[in-house]
Amino acid sequence: MHAAGLFVDYYDLHDETGSVCADVNTPAFSGLLFPVLYSTVFTVGLLGNALVLWVLIRHRHRSSLTDVCLLNLAVSDLFSLASLPVWAHSAVDKWVFGSFVCHTVTGLFMTGLYGRVFFMVLMTLDRYVIIVYKHSICSRKRPAQMALVLFVWMLSLFVSLPDIVFAKVRESIKASCGSEFPEAAAWMSFTYLNVLSLILPLIITSFCFCRILSVQSEENHSIVRLLLAVPAVYFFFWTPYNIVTFLVFLQTKGYMFSCEWFNGLALAMQWVKAIALIHCCLNPIIYTCAGQKCRRAVLTVLKEQLPSGSYSHSPGVHFLINTY
Repeated sequence: MHAAGLFVDYYDLHDETGSVCADVNTPAFSGLLFPVLYSTVFTVGLLGNALVLWVLIRHRHRSSLTDVCLLNLAVSDLFSLASLPVWAHSAVDKWVFGSFVCHTVTGLFMTGLYGRVFFMVLMTLDRYVIIVYKHSICSRKRPAQMALVLFVWMLSLFVSLPDIVFAKVRESIKASCGSEFPEAAAWMSFTYLNVLSLILPLIITSFCFCRILSVQSEENHSIVRLLLAVPAVYFFFWTPYNIVTFLVFLQTKGYMFSCEWFNGLALAMQWVKAIALIHCCLNPIIYTCAGQKCRRAVLTVLKEQLPSGSYSHSPGVHFLINTY
């Protein structure tokens, strides 16, 4: 059976159903929207996340674990963004890049997705422990931070392996790249996606923020606002995709099996993919809008590059640091 990957056209999943429930609007919608969307998200996301990396690397000598998580969130976004030019081309034409590129871009996007989720949860847990219990879950020493970062990336790669291994180029209505799971593994793939990218992070972050809001002080207000904005925006943009993906899976199991549902979910999948992809370029905007220290750090680095040389560097300005 087929399981819907993020970039698989839903109307490619069931050729036998699609022949009866033909919906020419869905492929046309995808071909018009996604090349423009992918190109815009790639450009904005690349510039924004590159700026975040630049700022954080400039101030890495005084980085807290929160700053390290923000840096790796930017890296996660860049991983996902790196796959978008390929998907932009395939949205206009058929897949022409071969099997190796199919595995590679699937790995980039899925590892970036899970890395984004895990570093977001780690950042929330660290701030929860700092604000509520007045100490960090990890030492400020770089070896300890690097070990934790390496563990998170290895975990992200591990949970992405099913999508990477089962990625393949399929010839149907048009050649496409997507993850095609065996019958026995299909349910596990949907469970991974929904539990690890939605349900578990939502439970953890909700608990942490309930406790943080109950004890926060005025000096923590800007940090709490930023830390709340990052997961809130993530869940807003990704929850619709998780829901529609689950409905697609139910349909592959024989539920809601009608032309109305088939065509409705086909169009819904296009919309929720578009919504989810926009998130890849939003984190830098969130940092700038929600965090005063973030804006100050960005302006500091930018002003240092002005040719006039009239701006003197203020040492010790860093991205989101308010540690105990």
